[in-house]
Amino acid sequence: MQVIATFETGGYDAWKSAFDGQSEAWSQAGLTLLQLWRSLDAPDRAVALFKCGNRSAAEGWLHRQSALHGAVTTEFLRTA
Repeated sequence: MQVIATFETGGYDAWKSAFDGQSEAWSQAGLTLLQLWRSLDAPDRAVALFKCGNRSAAEGWLHRQSALHGAVTTEFLRTA
């Protein structure tokens, strides 16, 4: 399963530094970062594609991110 997460960062550079510092936490939540994009039209928006091994743990980590760093929208996906 994969998850696409869109982060409204409120300031990309500070958010990216904090995001990178949490790599162990999102790894422990069953997430493996596959790709990270930054929007060309909204430079404070980042979109991440993760491989997800534990949905409930991932949802917990993503919920904490929205409480700390601004809005996060997610979509969990599987290969069709």
